[in-house]
Amino acid sequence: MTTQFSIWVSEPQFSYIEIAHACGVRRLVLDIEHGIFPLHAMDQFIAFAKAKGMNVLSKVAGPHAEAIQQAIDCGSDGVIVPHIMSAAHAIEVCATAKFPPMGTRSYYGGRPVNFMKPASTYFEDENRRVLCLPMIEAGTALDEVEKIVALDFVDGLFPGPTDLALSKGQGFYTFDEQSRADLQRCADAARAVGKIWVMPAWTAAERRFAVENGAAEVCISTQYAAIRNGIQGAIKGLADEGYSL
Repeated sequence: MTTQFSIWVSEPQFSYIEIAHACGVRRLVLDIEHGIFPLHAMDQFIAFAKAKGMNVLSKVAGPHAEAIQQAIDCGSDGVIVPHIMSAAHAIEVCATAKFPPMGTRSYYGGRPVNFMKPASTYFEDENRRVLCLPMIEAGTALDEVEKIVALDFVDGLFPGPTDLALSKGQGFYTFDEQSRADLQRCADAARAVGKIWVMPAWTAAERRFAVENGAAEVCISTQYAAIRNGIQGAIKGLADEGYSL
């Protein structure tokens, strides 16, 4: 499997996506949980991104059926479900991403069906198309990661390295030996059952690790970091010219 690369989006800034698209970016991860995505804005923003041919994964607001349903109804290609605590919790929450009999997703006759009567294969097609990726960001979830990823309605894993390290009492995440071992366990668990895993990787070492371990997608930069880096680059250029703010 060839690893694909995406960028992290924290608020619905349309020009940011236009710039990213012009630079060749075709995959997005929306951070609805920690970002600024009112429902109406999220609906418009996902439609805009999809109209530009971009793939959209949405980290939903929380481990709740409504949050998962809204992101899918707006057109997301997959949901990243935060704060999954155990396999039992994943069974309760993540089934919302799939239609019966696999899961408990509710039908909506809007954007997912182009506002028309669905085709006879729609429900099966959607169950294959929409990815459900529970986050492994708690030690209790890591303890049962093999059980979580083996669930029928789970398509893969999205480890949250910082919260995972904090929850295990390891302090702030530094991609140290223990964190690499935790990420390795996630990658191995997904591979063992033929499913994918997606990793946020802000450094070259993290990206190399993700690619070497077969990550399907690697998120390489946040929206705010990209803006900050651009400003810092301009300031450095100013300093190199002998000027200061």
